[in-house]
Amino acid sequence: MKFQAITGNFAEAGADALAVAVFKGEKPTEGILQKLDKITGGLVAPVFKADEFKGDVGETALIRFAPKGKVTASRLLLVGVGKKDDYKPHMVSSVSGTATRFLRKRNIKGFALLARSSAANAVEEVQHAVQGFITSQYELDKYKTRDKNKKAVKTLVVCVDGAEPADVKLGIARGRAIGESMNFTRDLSNEPPNILTPTEMANRAKAIADETGLKFEALNEAKMAELGMGSLLSVSIGSEQPAKLIVLKYTPENSTGKKGELLALVGKGVTFDTGGISLKPGEGMDAMKYDMTGGGTVMGTMRAIALLKPSVPVIGIIAAVENMPDGKASRPSDVVTASNGKTIEILNTDAEGRLILADAVAYAEKQGATRIVDMATLTGAVIIALGDVNTGIMGNDQALVDEIIACGKEVGEGYWQLPLGVEYSKMIKSDIADIKNIGPRGKAGTIMGAVFIQEFVDKAKWAHLDIAGTAWCDSVKGHQAKGPTGVAIRTLLQLVEKSQ
Repeated sequence: MKFQAITGNFAEAGADALAVAVFKGEKPTEGILQKLDKITGGLVAPVFKADEFKGDVGETALIRFAPKGKVTASRLLLVGVGKKDDYKPHMVSSVSGTATRFLRKRNIKGFALLARSSAANAVEEVQHAVQGFITSQYELDKYKTRDKNKKAVKTLVVCVDGAEPADVKLGIARGRAIGESMNFTRDLSNEPPNILTPTEMANRAKAIADETGLKFEALNEAKMAELGMGSLLSVSIGSEQPAKLIVLKYTPENSTGKKGELLALVGKGVTFDTGGISLKPGEGMDAMKYDMTGGGTVMGTMRAIALLKPSVPVIGIIAAVENMPDGKASRPSDVVTASNGKTIEILNTDAEGRLILADAVAYAEKQGATRIVDMATLTGAVIIALGDVNTGIMGNDQALVDEIIACGKEVGEGYWQLPLGVEYSKMIKSDIADIKNIGPRGKAGTIMGAVFIQEFVDKAKWAHLDIAGTAWCDSVKGHQAKGPTGVAIRTLLQLVEKSQ
């Protein structure tokens, strides 16, 4: 892929096609649209006059025209972005992605984009444009031997006013790092479970570390047993695939963060979830290969962190296991002891994500983490509550929760806070152990998962992201393929960089 930026005449970018963001209610007799109408020989105005295009978000209209003079493009793509006041800088990634996917279908190899955002600087606008260009071309066809999508747009020219060469270079580098890391997570999440075992997940993490300079470690089951991680190991015990606790550490050369502060990103990495003895229904079980997406999100975020090189330290921890029904598997009513000494009555072996996160967040705090953000495809209840629009968020520190929500808004990812509290925590008290791994049937399922994990956080500030509804989409969108979305990576990167 080739990226560049120009500050001159948009129409003379030397590309095969032009793509321009258009606001709802904008008139073709004014501004850039008037210029484009002239360039195309009067073909823009009729599109608006006939109400073929109104500028609604994601709307597209393609105009073919005969190029003249210094204009080499023969196609103009109008991309709707809605009302001007609602158009945020992060939306450039969707505009870029929508244009890329639209033009790719028509075998266009390169195009120039006029995003017209209110980005604070060229770095920001170029970054979003490049990220959207990269993530929009991800497809699910890795293992296809036929009907594979071989079309690709190879060149993007971003048109920005007053861009300095250094800003363009930085924007491209940032957009590439974020976009490729999101695609890494999406590809990892889409791997079949016979290929992506916990061991293979550790191998992929090591490859990231070797590529970017992160420090890598993978605790085996013997080491986890030595550390008393009975909660995590209770999930993997029924599988022939050994569990791994994967650790990726980023240490900046010159830290500007507060002394002693350490952010930990903790992810659920269940490479396949049958539900264990509490077996899931067979229909739809194939989707349980996605149950490692929280861990994949941590890995993709750590990859991007290593490339972007923020000035604060970050540790990524992934609890990678497979949950299978075997003669050795945990049974409903088993009692296990976690690494912090708390005893857990397992009433449902399909509530396994919280069991592995319990030991993972406790381990993060023992490594010195003062702030912990865990992420997991934890509950079906969050999908019922929030659908695929918002990620559920809960935590023990309101300032941290608010910061994550604010970071999400800045990058275009939605979060909705659900409550915690003593009354909810009472619902997981066990008759025979300290706590049980599920609450009352049909009550506050998403919150029950969070209050369980909270039991294993001591003094650290902590937030829990339930990404079960947002980690993948069931249909193709204008700017992205069906399947894993790479959700939360941009939010977490924003959180890290604002901590500098």
